[in-house]
Amino acid sequence: MIIQFMSSSTPTVLPFIEWDSSVKQELLSSVEETGPVVVHGTITCTAWWELVRIWKTTYLIDPESAHQSSLLQAYNISLAPNWTPLIQGQTLRFTLIFEALPKSCRSFDFMEIIPEPGGFLVEGIPRNQTDIYRIDLSNPGL
Repeated sequence: MIIQFMSSSTPTVLPFIEWDSSVKQELLSSVEETGPVVVHGTITCTAWWELVRIWKTTYLIDPESAHQSSLLQAYNISLAPNWTPLIQGQTLRFTLIFEALPKSCRSFDFMEIIPEPGGFLVEGIPRNQTDIYRIDLSNPGL
């Protein structure tokens, strides 16, 4: 039983609700993770020179639920329409912060959805407990 004190001196007694265990489990399993997803990326220039950037339309996609976690922040890489220049052999290291993935997500795809060829794609990234990942984007997948 829960007792709630109002402004008067007489307490109001509210009934305690006992949840059915299946309802409780369903509610808990639908809750999303509380923290963001961090992706540390690298791109190594294999050509004479190269221009790279990331589009705001880059997502982490749970293939089972079709949930898309949006890109929140990008560090050390240009956001389109700007470019980051690289020369042959240079490796760019950058960090991307995404919205949380659903708690039920077991693996996800990193997908840059853009209106031109050459978007980044990394499929089937296994989910881990830290939600911190490392990917190499030296060879675009789209």
